[in-house]
Amino acid sequence: MIELNNISKTFNKGKPNQVVALDGVTLHIQQGEFVVIVGSNGSGKTTMLNMLAGTVSPDFGSVLIDGKYVTKLPDYKRSKWVARIFQNPLTGTAAELSILDNFRLAALRTKNKGLTVGKTENFKNLVRDKIATLGMGLEDKTEQPIGTLSGGQRQALTLLMSIMDDCKILLLDEPTAALDPRSAALVMRTANELIKQYNLTALLVTHNLKDAGSYGSRIVQMSEGRILKDIATEEKYKLKQNDLFEWFG
Repeated sequence: MIELNNISKTFNKGKPNQVVALDGVTLHIQQGEFVVIVGSNGSGKTTMLNMLAGTVSPDFGSVLIDGKYVTKLPDYKRSKWVARIFQNPLTGTAAELSILDNFRLAALRTKNKGLTVGKTENFKNLVRDKIATLGMGLEDKTEQPIGTLSGGQRQALTLLMSIMDDCKILLLDEPTAALDPRSAALVMRTANELIKQYNLTALLVTHNLKDAGSYGSRIVQMSEGRILKDIATEEKYKLKQNDLFEWFG
């Protein structure tokens, strides 16, 4: 599903503040895998997500999605495969629009922008049913501006919006870093359930080692733009939280 082949990226090349963000990274991810990416600040985690999303192009190497060469393809042309959840809950939604209108925009992400899409009662009922699964009581408030909600509520709704279109890849860029513990737990449970239900290929960047141990079928540790460890399903399930702490000792 995803192939990063010998990817390198340097920012501010030749300047005093030069940063080698990725240094010959090769990573292949199969359909349906849920990969957790851990590492200290500056290790290259978010740059790798940006490379997959299409907001950053590599200096060297290639990116393939679903067998297609997309190395130079910009982010808006990758949207038919890729949905992304950012650290800031405000990033993924249009604050002044209603909850329903935000879901409508999500459903239109890769489709022709027909005026009737998302306007039918069937669509409204579908949105209400999806929101009801969160247990937040928001299913009867779909006309409310989404900007009036808490960060946790918006992040959970953004996750639901990600599967309103034909998303195949879900990129989670520290999605709970700005949330309180209760909201963070809900967002991670929701993400995990959606990934399983829709057989999504997912990457989670996180500093939360408890989440890194609890979620995902594979864990990758990065440092200074390189992959240090790549641990698959069976070995990952044997990892304890103390093992992960020792990686950063």
